[in-house]
Amino acid sequence: MTGYRPATALPRAIVERADMQAAITAHDFGTVFRLARELAGISYSKIAAECGIKPERVGSLARGRGSVTSFEKVTCIADALRIPGHMLGLTPRPWEKSEPLPARDRTSEEDESPVERRRFLRAGTGAGLAATLPELTRPAVGRRVGLELPDRLRRRTARLRRLDQVLGGGDTYRVYLGEYQATKALLRDSTYSEQTRHDLLSVLAEQAQQAGWAAFDGGRAADARGLYEESHSAAAEAGDTDLAGNALAFLAYQAISGNQKAGVEIATQSCATIGPDAPAGVRALLHERLAWACAVAGLATECERALAAAEAALSTAGNTPEPDWVSWVDTTELQIMSGRCWTELRRPLRAVPVLATALAAYDDTNARDKALYLSWLGDSYLTAGEVEQAATTADRALDLAEGVASVRPRARLTPLLKRLDGHRGLPAVDAVLEKVAVV
Repeated sequence: MTGYRPATALPRAIVERADMQAAITAHDFGTVFRLARELAGISYSKIAAECGIKPERVGSLARGRGSVTSFEKVTCIADALRIPGHMLGLTPRPWEKSEPLPARDRTSEEDESPVERRRFLRAGTGAGLAATLPELTRPAVGRRVGLELPDRLRRRTARLRRLDQVLGGGDTYRVYLGEYQATKALLRDSTYSEQTRHDLLSVLAEQAQQAGWAAFDGGRAADARGLYEESHSAAAEAGDTDLAGNALAFLAYQAISGNQKAGVEIATQSCATIGPDAPAGVRALLHERLAWACAVAGLATECERALAAAEAALSTAGNTPEPDWVSWVDTTELQIMSGRCWTELRRPLRAVPVLATALAAYDDTNARDKALYLSWLGDSYLTAGEVEQAATTADRALDLAEGVASVRPRARLTPLLKRLDGHRGLPAVDAVLEKVAVV
């Protein structure tokens, strides 16, 4: 019904405002909602009803709490507020034919697919996101910055981190690296109090980890290692033991593939860096990564002990605020890590149930991560002799990984596909091997 115009439709003049366009480009829907109320008089209750979001959730978003990353929800917001598809990286919305807005180069009218979910976010990376708050990251040389700036930069870093849920490091690395470099320049060229300096160093450490992860995901191993090392130095100088521990955990995760002993030692050191008062999510994450290092090294007892410590941390969460960089750590994520560890330890009877259960509820919009996790499930199926299940799982992982700018899903799937090559003749196996042209 393209003739219907919702009461929440934004006037063209408001859509074309610079601040509204910046918020739309950054997928900062909280700011979009706030501006819609301030400039167009559209109430949060109307936005909630039209977008299918709870009113309290709309209010929280408008106050800068949380974000919207679901492809379906973004398309719903676009239709409710009449935001042209190209501004969000979408194909033209059906209503645009009857309600033309500023023109765009319409190269296709294809349906949105799982790959389109990533393309619409990818369109927002680069200059649009990097320039959202230029006055904060590019101050005049010698300018004095206040105590509030580090917190504003940290919130910006949190918003940009949501891109990693959908895009691969090949798409996000330049954006994240630019943020890190801008904060580094800020520390070099500005004046500030000692407290502000420590806070900025903490932000720098967090941004270096974000850029390092994107580099690692995009196949830039040397860049990743350098960024993790710089993150550790900045965190240590800032006195931020949580981020210092996480920097070591990242280094351990990268080192384990080449030097298992060193990986376990670094992961152990990362857990020792933080104290018992660290947030539950931080303690859980670092113990998970220690468990992974132990699993790859074949240390089953130590792995199980670390998994138990991670579970205990999650079950004893207190009132200590959790940093945004561990917001994804929960019981489901711990189940997935447990299954990955048992797969590495060749315990398929333990691995398959937890992985299958956790991944059944894991959203496909997290395409890269789900493709990776499915590779471990497929591996365990094959170890258990369930060849058809392994092939079907590998096929699903390949579909999810299509278009993701990450080297890791294919790298993880290649050994599984080679093992499946010995089972040619089974329809499911032949189908997946034909898809990837394995010879």
